[in-house]
Amino acid sequence: MATAFNRLAFATLRHSCRIQYRRKQWMGLSDRRPFHFNPAHRAPSDEDDGSSSQNIIKEPYSFNPDQLDPEERHHYDLLSPEEKKTFQDEEKAAYEHLTSPAMESELQGMVNQAVYDISQETPRERYIPPRIKPGLMAMGEIDEQDSGEDEDFDGDDITSTAHGELEQHREIREYARIAAWEMPMLSKLAKPFVPPPLDKPLRLRYTTYMGETHPAANKVVLEFCTRDLPGLTEAQRIKLIKLVGVRYNPTTDLVKMSCEMFETQAQNKRYLGDLVDTLMAEAKDASDMFEDVPFDFRHHKPKPKYKFPEQWKLTEERRAQLEENRRQSALREQEREETGRLVDGVHVIKQFMEAMTAKQPVAARVEVPKAKGRQRNLTR
Repeated sequence: MATAFNRLAFATLRHSCRIQYRRKQWMGLSDRRPFHFNPAHRAPSDEDDGSSSQNIIKEPYSFNPDQLDPEERHHYDLLSPEEKKTFQDEEKAAYEHLTSPAMESELQGMVNQAVYDISQETPRERYIPPRIKPGLMAMGEIDEQDSGEDEDFDGDDITSTAHGELEQHREIREYARIAAWEMPMLSKLAKPFVPPPLDKPLRLRYTTYMGETHPAANKVVLEFCTRDLPGLTEAQRIKLIKLVGVRYNPTTDLVKMSCEMFETQAQNKRYLGDLVDTLMAEAKDASDMFEDVPFDFRHHKPKPKYKFPEQWKLTEERRAQLEENRRQSALREQEREETGRLVDGVHVIKQFMEAMTAKQPVAARVEVPKAKGRQRNLTR
């Protein structure tokens, strides 16, 4: 009888403790509100006085035997009226315990913990910060975004200065391999030099740094001779020289300009070409030919060019004369050696040292009687 009573009590407790307000709170976690650590809250109404006890709607206790399963109902019907009364009182006490605020808080904490565990198990995408383009001052330095944390130094590596020397050695060996194996094959692509035609008077010069990034890599230098420009009269050429100012070299009759304002060499080349077109148009403008403006070449400091004297140049007659003088000097040297007039410096020094040794007197050793204290040897 006791076994049947216990089974019926557990079954009744499972079917009767269906708390509606907790079910509504759990259903609030729908697609519109993802998992969150805090419980869902409803907006306060005018009838609420702010107390937490009135915000929760607690249904009154009710027990209906018809909600039991057929087997559980059979065991319930076998109980006596006193046992049924005791069972209902215990079931009501269990209902009051499960619907108490303390139990509700504990259940809500368990739900929050389950939600947190699920959120931690969900894989998250790794955040990759955007790369920052290094500026001019940081050019050539190690990228701090890809360096990561420093490894522990165990004394099994060389210093950073040694790594730099090793990297320089590798670079030198790389260029040595290129010079030994690849550059000889460039001779197959060699072409004979053809001077530029007269219809192309502009000469452009570019600078490359073998693939390395350098601030001066985009610089373009333009040179042209004023007499090679087509369609200019002498008066227009003189006006062009006055317009270019300090960029004109009167010794070589060359105009030299450069540009590095833009990021690419093509843009700088286009700017210099447009500038030459503007100078040509201004030089051909006959409204003002600058006849009253004199030349100003103070910016040009010609370098002196020293010429080798003509009498110092080695000609065939001068070469023959030098050969004859060398031959005569060798004959005189041989004659002195044969007659004994040739002075041997080593022999003279040896004789002088032997004579000095023979003239130097030898000191005599004198024995002195022993005395108290330190003993000394006197020489005279």
